[in-house]
Amino acid sequence: MTKVTVRPFAAGDERALVAAWNRGLPADPTTPGRLRDGVLLDPNFDPEGLRVAVVDGQVAGCAYGVRRLVPLAPGTDLELGTGWIPFFFVTPEHRRQGMGRRLLEEALGFLAGHGRTTVEFASYTPGYVLPGVDPVLYPAAYRLLEQLGFRTVSTPVAMDRTLVGYATPDEVLKLRAAREREGYAFRTPGDGELPGLIRFAAGAFNPDWGEAIRRMGGPERLIVATRERVVGFAAYGAYHGVRERFGPFGVDPGERGTGLGKILLHAAMTRMRAEGLHGAWFLWTGETGPAAGLYTGAGYEVTRRFHVMRRDQPR
Repeated sequence: MTKVTVRPFAAGDERALVAAWNRGLPADPTTPGRLRDGVLLDPNFDPEGLRVAVVDGQVAGCAYGVRRLVPLAPGTDLELGTGWIPFFFVTPEHRRQGMGRRLLEEALGFLAGHGRTTVEFASYTPGYVLPGVDPVLYPAAYRLLEQLGFRTVSTPVAMDRTLVGYATPDEVLKLRAAREREGYAFRTPGDGELPGLIRFAAGAFNPDWGEAIRRMGGPERLIVATRERVVGFAAYGAYHGVRERFGPFGVDPGERGTGLGKILLHAAMTRMRAEGLHGAWFLWTGETGPAAGLYTGAGYEVTRRFHVMRRDQPR
């Protein structure tokens, strides 16, 4: 007789959990190191929230519910009404048996038990796996989330481009020269400038961007635009040490329309190519608007779409 148990994560589950993850999320495999650093060592990790399904002694799936126990960054709060489910999966041979629903319901119950009235799917920072659910690669997961009351609130896209044969376009070189004549500079920041850059990234854009820069540990893969002060920046290799991953990246809203974003983007790609990288990619931007136009103009193409989803918990 098959014995199915859903329980909290326990030390010793790691290897089996990674193996099950890589079968349940085959397009987005993980490693023991990424599970350790992104989940187990997250200061918000609570083993009760990581619900693990075990069938006849074998890990068959999991769902992860997490809430903030510490602020994301200095000056931010605990977002006491919000919880997150960054990922869930079931191995192929155990699907269509209600296991995914049970795992999600237990993760939702964990969050409700800690007073979380809103649950976001997959947009948790700093440890998010993907921006949201990919309805093309994981259609059953998307349908299940809808059945459980999640609704789509945005649909970001991932974009990629090859760097093979890349060279900085002449128009970008001319644009950069024009801005430099106006007093702008584009360079690697000094160590002493990093605290100010972190404050700028966190304050003007997103607290997680500041923390991503802090975790980089050094300025080698950072480029700043300055004109008496920092007015923009671009980074690569900021997440999990993956050098091909571009971002975070931003320009002071008051400086937009000056071409600084184009200069920074191409400066970063030039450095990436100089390191011998063959591609550049990122996970999250809107499919329309100025940012999408900038990336498309630089040769990026949409490679995936995600649904960021939200559920208001029953009271």
